[in-house]
Amino acid sequence: MDEVFKALADPTRRSLLDELFREDGQTLSALEKRLPMTRFGVMKHLKQLEEAGLVVTKRRGREKIHFLNPIPIRLLHDRWVSKYAEPWADALSGLKSSLERPMEKVFEIYIRTTPERLWEAITDGEIRSKYHFGSRVSSDWTPGSRLEMSHPNADGLLGEGEILEVDPRRRLVHSMLALWGDDVKSEGTSRVTWEIEPVGDSCRLTVTHDELREGANDQLYGGWPMILSGLKTWLETGESLTTPGSLMYS
Repeated sequence: MDEVFKALADPTRRSLLDELFREDGQTLSALEKRLPMTRFGVMKHLKQLEEAGLVVTKRRGREKIHFLNPIPIRLLHDRWVSKYAEPWADALSGLKSSLERPMEKVFEIYIRTTPERLWEAITDGEIRSKYHFGSRVSSDWTPGSRLEMSHPNADGLLGEGEILEVDPRRRLVHSMLALWGDDVKSEGTSRVTWEIEPVGDSCRLTVTHDELREGANDQLYGGWPMILSGLKTWLETGESLTTPGSLMYS
């Protein structure tokens, strides 16, 4: 938390986050053009944002692409805001992403758990319901098999997909077609990649949601910060977060 507050305290770093909020997935060169400072200065600020977990990077050939990671801000919200505010305050918090061109979204979070427990929490339908708005996933988790997402209080499936890659306790890739409304169903199929990396007594979980249509409906990816924050809370404390999303189908 100290690193997050320190990173957010600087106006230049906030400007960098604003730029990534405006257009996610930018190179250093693109960000450098938007700020009145040297390339080295921009690199220094980006490094601090990475160390705080507010920016996540991915390599594309020789280029390094920077993505806004809203999960640390989501954790601040869960720790200090959701305990005291009415559920509707979440809609006013400004944490929901509304990017206009979200071709790819990357989320990263550290969870004090083992790869085995984290893998189970991702693939077990009953556990999944504790942090994924009450919805369950079912699959036999083998490449080519079907994935279904459902909710006991919803009519029909909320989503369906296909398992594309499976490396137990390390990597899971599946497609996803949202079915909970005509507005999201029309967006077509996207892809979700879960990557688990042990770090000391914790795990770094990176979720990449890509193959999104340009200007895609943010319902497809806007819930990830809340979902992953809930996953961390459940694995570390055994408690479930009470959020507006968790009451979606109640």
